[in-house]
Amino acid sequence: MTQSTYREALRSAHREALQRDPRVFIMGEDVDRYGGSYAVTKGLSAEFGEQRVRDTPLSELAFVGAGIGAALGGMRPIVELMTVNFSLLALDQIVNTAAALRHMSGGQFGVPLVIRMATGAGRQLAAQHSHSLEVWYAHIPGLRVLAPATIEDARGMLWPALQDPDPVIIFEHAQLYNQAGELNEAQAPIDICYAALRRVGRDLSIVTYGGSLPRVMEAAQALAAIGIEAEVIDLRVLRPLDMPAVLESVRKTHRLLVVDEGWRSCSLAAEVMACVAEEAFFDLDAPPARVCSEEVPIPYAKHLEEAALPSAPKIIAAAMNLVKPGA
Repeated sequence: MTQSTYREALRSAHREALQRDPRVFIMGEDVDRYGGSYAVTKGLSAEFGEQRVRDTPLSELAFVGAGIGAALGGMRPIVELMTVNFSLLALDQIVNTAAALRHMSGGQFGVPLVIRMATGAGRQLAAQHSHSLEVWYAHIPGLRVLAPATIEDARGMLWPALQDPDPVIIFEHAQLYNQAGELNEAQAPIDICYAALRRVGRDLSIVTYGGSLPRVMEAAQALAAIGIEAEVIDLRVLRPLDMPAVLESVRKTHRLLVVDEGWRSCSLAAEVMACVAEEAFFDLDAPPARVCSEEVPIPYAKHLEEAALPSAPKIIAAAMNLVKPGA
């Protein structure tokens, strides 16, 4: 076991991928000498050379398209986008080309491309750098969408993603990069098909992912202190959703709370709640509930940003409302 941060775990995963497969290379804005916007690729250019850690022009549409071409040509590119907000400039390449090409070619071609990007708020970067748009990509057939929330997942999800014959999107919540803890460097690769049980409980199931997991775990600990034992499910894989894991938990606890930093309207939380209502309605002892971001562009002012986002107090209040007598 070694001490690591989420950022260092990601860097270690990239280093391993570059060592194991000569087809792997990294491309994106400032990933070379600067080391990436969040320092994930820092030092890799000096170790592996500029051919395998490539700076790109400031055009997401162009370099995601180049990544698609490289994947079709037999390479295994890792494309880094600075933030999910800027990924919208490459939506045509991601949605209309990468995700659709296997279908459009009748199964003749796949696009083994990994696209990484930062997501989420909490750093006072205002609306153009702070949104959580994971559900936009989770909506698209042909993509696999991952959201590593722990150091272990940050270390262990990249290599399996590179083995996928189709495009994989990896969302890294920006508030997780400095998260520190112990990491087993010899850990087995993460199975990128399944959710993870992060805490066992009996009174309600709290389902979440990504940057919301630490807040949920904080809330669960506070709830335990007052006698409410919450079971915590980390989705990890946003497409395809591991609904059997969620349903198993709900059928045990009989209550569901979904915590999602995306907006409430048309959210991933809404999809999880709908699936539970369809498959486990008669197992519920209370209506499903959710805690999402407020329906506003993420504010710059710190107190307004905090007020707009899911927080431990909001999660605790929603949980207590679910388990109150008569609920």
